[in-house]
Amino acid sequence: MFNKLGPLLITVLFRFLACLPLTALQILGYGAGWVLWILPGSYKRRAAENLAIALPEASPQILRASLISVGQLFLEMPYWHVRQGEAELVKQVQCDGWDAFQEALALGKGLILLGPHAGNFESLGAIYTSRFPATVLFRPPRMQWLQDWIIKTRTRKNLTMAPANHVGVRSLVKALKRGQSIGILPDQVPVHGEGVWAPFFGKQAYTTTLVQRLQSLTGAPIFVIAAQRNGIGKGYTVRYQAMKEPLSNDIEIAAAQLNLAMEDMIRLMPTQYLWGYNRYRTPRVKPGTADSKRE
Repeated sequence: MFNKLGPLLITVLFRFLACLPLTALQILGYGAGWVLWILPGSYKRRAAENLAIALPEASPQILRASLISVGQLFLEMPYWHVRQGEAELVKQVQCDGWDAFQEALALGKGLILLGPHAGNFESLGAIYTSRFPATVLFRPPRMQWLQDWIIKTRTRKNLTMAPANHVGVRSLVKALKRGQSIGILPDQVPVHGEGVWAPFFGKQAYTTTLVQRLQSLTGAPIFVIAAQRNGIGKGYTVRYQAMKEPLSNDIEIAAAQLNLAMEDMIRLMPTQYLWGYNRYRTPRVKPGTADSKRE
């Protein structure tokens, strides 16, 4: 029953919220974030723990601001996923570096975009593909109807969604070989066997090796990118940093390079990072493997 009602209910909710002005959604999100800050919960507790690991000098105000940012992120999502008018969407965004992306793409090797869980990373697909086509990797949820809904909702004229499996990875490779861009959330914990342990703010975190493999295969340059929220009703600024050196052929060194680049971007906007994400957890075993059958 819910397989049929789920997509309908979420679509109605998203379409209703997407009709509201972005400023209104940010105000609602601000309120939701305050609730997250006031009430006890596992997310708030983990956020405090992870922030203390990464930035021991951080004040309680930074933790509070980061939780408010979480509320705003979730309330802003419908605006970016449902609205299709690119001209309207890009009015909300400032970026002085589109030429840098164009120059990187002109090399003909494609471009790897790494977007950590910072700022409004949910908006990057719509923002970036208003100018350049891209294929974005996403982790499929366990419920098939939700996976189908995500693909349908987020796919745009220049944006292709690729599930994090063998089929999706092949889509990334094909996009790079066509000289196009791909997008990856590099600070997600990959499944067991698809990453290595590397330091992230001084603590070992299981880190994807996919980025190193893709660059090794295609020679594509790498940019770290984020959409920083400028305040309620003040839009966003696209922050980006090009990784000047190729990733090492040693996968553990490459993972450390990757995490260091993520740290640099997160330090630019520590109040807008998802500190409550369980970044240091033990990776889950991939379904269907021998290890998963022994569990």
